[in-house]
Amino acid sequence: MSYTTKPTGDPSTTDYRVFFEKDGKQISPFHDIPLHASKDSHVFNVVIEIPKDTNAKLEISTKEKFNPIKQDVKNGKLRFVADLPGHKGYPWNYGAFPQTWENPTHKEPDTDAFGDNDPLDVCEIGSEKAAVGQVKQVKVLGTLALIDEGETDWKIITIDVHDPLAQKINTLEDLEREKPGYVKAMHDWFRDYKIPDGKPPNKFAFNGEAKNKDLALKVIEENHKFWQELTSGKIPSKGTKGNGDKYEISL
Repeated sequence: MSYTTKPTGDPSTTDYRVFFEKDGKQISPFHDIPLHASKDSHVFNVVIEIPKDTNAKLEISTKEKFNPIKQDVKNGKLRFVADLPGHKGYPWNYGAFPQTWENPTHKEPDTDAFGDNDPLDVCEIGSEKAAVGQVKQVKVLGTLALIDEGETDWKIITIDVHDPLAQKINTLEDLEREKPGYVKAMHDWFRDYKIPDGKPPNKFAFNGEAKNKDLALKVIEENHKFWQELTSGKIPSKGTKGNGDKYEISL
């Protein structure tokens, strides 16, 4: 399947949006792109929000019609991620699995925290720098269980199936062999990336240990089920999170 991106507005302003089309019709990257590219072989579609080595904090807008990608805004200003030592912006392509939703009314037993009300986050570690809105096909290697400001925020570690190293990397152990220290560097980056903004280091479940593919696949399927319940109306699209805050999703 091929998807077309349609940017609107000036990227240096809060008006900037990246909309999606398929066969000339506007679609939602959150709801209309299938999660599974090949369910039998565990290949998934991922929507890239932030190309590697860039700083703008772009994300799928879950509240807006057709859920375009937009830049996050804090205190009226566009949000950028600081450069940490040895890195320029995000060190990997960063995006989201379509048709997944971290349910803010569900307390995850592994993290003892409610979901963050967003699609599942994905780190794609391949060598190619992706484009904003590019849809890549990836295989899953493992996950980090981040607890971001008190909310469950899984980071699923993946690699583009077309990457030159994809045939050699199928597990976190393979990743460590091919790229020694990479997983620890990823952990440390997510721990520290908000410190320049005056916030404390992020916390993790499992004492910060990255977990294997089996758990990551379980997390993906659980959050796909939450999305199915959301879009079917079993879970309301507007309500109160487990922490007492309000949430609203555009379907």
